[in-house]
Amino acid sequence: MATSSNTQKAIEELLKSFENVQRTASDVRQLNRFINTVSDLVSGPSSSLDIKIASSAVEEMSRAFTMFAPYRDVRKVSIFGSARTTPDSPIYALTAATAKALADHQFMVVTGAGPGIMEAGMVGAGKENSIGVSIRLPFETGANSVIAGDDKYVSMRYFFTRKLMLVKESHAFLCMPGGFGTLDETFELLTLAQTAKSVPVPIVFLEVPGHPFWTPLMKAMEPLLLDHGLISPSDTSLYTITDNIEDAVSEITRFYSNYDSIRFVNDVLYIRMKRAVPSDRFSEIATRFASLATDGEILQTTATTEEVKDNDVPDLPRVSLKYAAKGFADLRGLINALNEF
Repeated sequence: MATSSNTQKAIEELLKSFENVQRTASDVRQLNRFINTVSDLVSGPSSSLDIKIASSAVEEMSRAFTMFAPYRDVRKVSIFGSARTTPDSPIYALTAATAKALADHQFMVVTGAGPGIMEAGMVGAGKENSIGVSIRLPFETGANSVIAGDDKYVSMRYFFTRKLMLVKESHAFLCMPGGFGTLDETFELLTLAQTAKSVPVPIVFLEVPGHPFWTPLMKAMEPLLLDHGLISPSDTSLYTITDNIEDAVSEITRFYSNYDSIRFVNDVLYIRMKRAVPSDRFSEIATRFASLATDGEILQTTATTEEVKDNDVPDLPRVSLKYAAKGFADLRGLINALNEF
């Protein structure tokens, strides 16, 4: 289907309007790509269902982006777990207590806004520290009573857009016992970290003392996957299993004691830190982790031109390397070393 002259003119005018918006050059490039993609949907062989899915997904992501925007600079932990867990369950109490401890450390809690573990996380963190991203299902009535009607709540139609928001906006993950949905979310987390399709984050599997869930599950899976060569030994470092609240919270807070974030610029990985490492100590770290760089070189540096243009934490010190590994499992040791300062 050819694009009509009126449609093409509207697209060109919209693209031209980007010249006057207060956006970075990178943002404008991406917006141009977005509009051109919409043009392809208009003129291409897309079915009505294709267009409906694309427009609905973009619409609800836009609503979710707007909802999260005021809390962009606040650390968040997404909590996954069963909707079937009842308030009298020890798992419910454990989740609430852990969420409270995280809130005490200035972390907000993000959940799927449903009952069970999701409700427990919000009960523990308190409404003011809770964000909800629910899924519309025929057999669920909506958000739990903690977050229903709150400005920090959004409802999604598609599982994939909901999962995107639960992952994209969070800096750590707390995985509680759960069924197929919880396992799906948990293993997608591991997949994203293993393949470097997300950023490095602490992932904690928490279980009730004396009533293990993750321990027997991973004890059965890890040897099988390793024996078949389906994961690397370092992949098991992507997560921590514990039945102790203090250990769970410490795993998350310690990860950000100096580490701030990462970004790739022209195939170079930049690790942004709150504090630089003394030169003599950094030399030892660079030597110890040299195998992570394709050329064996790890340096302390400052923000790149691209990061400055994007105002992407330009004042923070950096570590740069041409990262050799395929996923982020091998990067955890270097982050831990930087967090000692």
